[in-house]
Amino acid sequence: MLRGYSFLEILYLFYCKFISIFLIPHSKIVRLPIDIRNKKAMSFGKNFTTGKYCRIETDRKIKKKTLIIGDNVQINDFVHISAWNKVIIGNDVLIASRVYISDVSHGNLNLYDISIPPKKQPLHFKEVIIEDKVWIGENVCILPGVNIGKCSIIGAGSIVTKDVPPYSIVVGVPAKVIKKYDFNTQSWYKIN
Repeated sequence: MLRGYSFLEILYLFYCKFISIFLIPHSKIVRLPIDIRNKKAMSFGKNFTTGKYCRIETDRKIKKKTLIIGDNVQINDFVHISAWNKVIIGNDVLIASRVYISDVSHGNLNLYDISIPPKKQPLHFKEVIIEDKVWIGENVCILPGVNIGKCSIIGAGSIVTKDVPPYSIVVGVPAKVIKKYDFNTQSWYKIN
C-alpha cells in the first residue's frame, strides 16, 4: 500500500492519519494543511478523504448543519466548499482538484447595484445538492441553486449554473448535457 512513497512521505501520511482521528472522526485521511471554518455546522460521513490545501467553510454565526457530506466522499487538492445555507454532498462522490462549490454569492445580477462595492453587496443563498455517485472533474465551479443528479459526471473546467439530470455527462461554460446513460443498452448516448 505504501510502496512508491519515500520515508518522509510515509511519515507525513501517518501524521495526517493521526490528526484525522481527532479532526474528523471516522474519516479515512485528511491531508494537511486544511482550513476548516466552523466545523460545528458540518457533518462528515465515514471514510471522508481530502487532498492538501482544502478550504471548507460555513458562516461562523450558524449553529445548524449547513454542510452535510455523505460516506466515502473524496475531495482532492485545493477544493473550496462554502456552505452558508445548505450544501449536501451524497455518498460515493469523487471531487477532483481545484473545485469550487458554493451556495452563496455577493449580490444578485437582477438586483446588483453598481454603486455598491462587491464585498458590501447583500449575500444571496440557494442550496446546492450533489447526489450519490457523482464524479466532478478538475477545475469545476458549482454555483448556488444547483442540484446534480445521481451518477452524473461533470467534465473538467465546467461551470455548473443549472440543475444536472441524473445519469448525465455535462461539460462547458455554462455546463450543458452532452450524454445520458441508457439502461437498455448499458451505455452512454450523445445528446444532439
